[in-house]
Amino acid sequence: MIQVLIIEDDVRIAEVNRRFVEKVSGYQVIGIATNQQEAVDQLDILQPDLVLLDIYFPDMNGLDFLSVIKERRSETDVIMLTASKEVDTVVEAIRCGVFDFITKPLIFERLQQTLANYREFRQRVRALQTERGHINQEEIDELIRAAGPNGGRDSGLVKGIDRITLEKVAACLSEAGEVTTEQVRRATGTSRSTARRYLEYLVVTGEAVADLSYGAVGRPERVYKSVKKAKGTAER
Repeated sequence: MIQVLIIEDDVRIAEVNRRFVEKVSGYQVIGIATNQQEAVDQLDILQPDLVLLDIYFPDMNGLDFLSVIKERRSETDVIMLTASKEVDTVVEAIRCGVFDFITKPLIFERLQQTLANYREFRQRVRALQTERGHINQEEIDELIRAAGPNGGRDSGLVKGIDRITLEKVAACLSEAGEVTTEQVRRATGTSRSTARRYLEYLVVTGEAVADLSYGAVGRPERVYKSVKKAKGTAER
């Protein structure tokens, strides 16, 4: 089991994240810390394999706490879960060596894919350590790709993403410029969960951006906008 520590100051969000993580096979949440002192104590005592870390806390900054994690527990990896979408924040997190950076509101399928990538990365490392203890250039390249944000899958498609379905979803988004999961579901004939997974993949690859639309009634709805369409409109 991959043991996870969640560091999040909002207890309700932390509980949602815990349930999401434990829905993924092979993962166990061993602690939840809501402030800096709890985070330090649980990091030292529980010695987690993976930390899910927010950025903004009343008593600390998550980016600063990354260095604390590396100093006290260098073998622990980090996935940032945060509402921050500032370019400098994302770049700094990547430079500090986070395995991935996921924006809120958290979509389960996006987290599930990242956790699958992380599990695969750990399995590769363990296999290399137990089989030979040394590594060649091809294997080094594989590990670097696997350890990058979103598993380093910047060339080719990630597991669970079919090219034909992706092209249908991308075409739907490009034509409309702005869509919801339900609109894509109807246009492509897929399920809501499938439509959402492919739209989130387009967000990850930079072809779309996601935002929340607040209607008059009910919960806010996630809306996906085509990056190319937005750029074309701005240029005109």
